[in-house]
Amino acid sequence: MLKETLTIDLVTTDLSGRDKNSVINALLDLACNSGKIKDRDLALKDLLEHETKMSTGMQNGIAIPHAKSDAVDELVACVGVTKRKVEFENLDRKPSQIFIMTLSPKEGQGPHVQFLAEIGRLLVDASIRKRIIKAKTDQDLLDILMA
Repeated sequence: MLKETLTIDLVTTDLSGRDKNSVINALLDLACNSGKIKDRDLALKDLLEHETKMSTGMQNGIAIPHAKSDAVDELVACVGVTKRKVEFENLDRKPSQIFIMTLSPKEGQGPHVQFLAEIGRLLVDASIRKRIIKAKTDQDLLDILMA
């Protein structure tokens, strides 16, 4: 699922943002590059609404903002890494540097759940998380995610 979903234009080693909202906006800008987001404002509204219900800050420096939205017809995902650590209301109360955003259509669960399961299996490995944070180029980041 990662290989079908992520492309070089959907990953960045230089994600901007100093707080939760600016990181979400930067991820959404990155995702909009795919051309698969029909309505940026609706996508942003759905992402922020989901965050108010439950923070998507996980642990180990990872946050996975996501939402179901009519702004997309298929799963859209992107991955960004920040130079500085960003508070994201993580479960372990530590800031994040690795961000994975997904938007999926309101109907259906399959691709969304499969993508999150695959990325979750990858990110459980501390050495892979370190390699992701230290990736110098977007291509390096994509290669790590695809390995």
